[in-house]
Amino acid sequence: MPMAKLRNIIKTLSIFFFLIAATAPSLSSATSATDTFVFGGCSQQKFSPASAYESNLNSLLTSLVNSATYSSYNNFTIMGSSSSDTARGLFQCRGDLSMPDCATCVARAVSQVGPLCPFTCGGALQLAGCYIKYDNISFLGQEDKTVVLKKCGSSEGYNTDGISRRDAVLTELVNGGGYFRAGGSGDVQGMGQCVGDLTVSECQDCLGTAIGRLKNDCGTAVFGDMFLAKCYARYSTDGAQHYAKSHNYKTNYGGEKTFAIIIGLLAAVVLLIIFLLFLRGVCSRGGDFSILHSFTLI
Repeated sequence: MPMAKLRNIIKTLSIFFFLIAATAPSLSSATSATDTFVFGGCSQQKFSPASAYESNLNSLLTSLVNSATYSSYNNFTIMGSSSSDTARGLFQCRGDLSMPDCATCVARAVSQVGPLCPFTCGGALQLAGCYIKYDNISFLGQEDKTVVLKKCGSSEGYNTDGISRRDAVLTELVNGGGYFRAGGSGDVQGMGQCVGDLTVSECQDCLGTAIGRLKNDCGTAVFGDMFLAKCYARYSTDGAQHYAKSHNYKTNYGGEKTFAIIIGLLAAVVLLIIFLLFLRGVCSRGGDFSILHSFTLI
């Protein structure tokens, strides 16, 4: 093979590898907006390995992952021979997520809740884009306004315009309809959502409580999160990008490792192709290894 042609092939492969490596971080960051860890919790009651409940729980979690491919909310009950062996669970995706993003988020949540809550009968995990919960105790269809997480940003001081915009956004969320609500005013953005097992009136009551507490507890903070057991409300001011920085436990679960493996495999393939082309060039010269002296890495 002519050396000029070999050099062109090597350059093309090098450019291809560079483009793959350059786009990998952007692909990883695209999922981090939904994968960011918000909170997690586990029950105190444990189950034994290889028990009936473990089998039912595995079936339940599989059902959650499968259902998230075509629905943004669902709940399941896997009946056992006794109440303590019955697994109950649900998932809820953020209302603005596409079905593929919803499915990815729920799958990641399920993969994380096991290590977070090993052998516990109940567990809950909230990522930025989705929420899952399971237990052997009945909780489906029951309103629960227990505060699970409250987080307020730093105070921006008494800014009449800023506070007015924040209050306007939160009022819009209270008055809005549906289980997922989002709005904005100027540089303030707000979001609220109920778990889908609540009735419309229960959702309104839950969000009203969360938003009322958010206003009172966070005061003039640049951002605020109020997560109750069955709903949440959040607001943020431009520049207060706290979601990617706070509560970052297992934020990109396996993501960076996966891309590292992909890049490593691609690099190996590129090097193998270069080596095979090099051997072909040597063989075409009848075993003349003087080509080694003229071969230059790009």
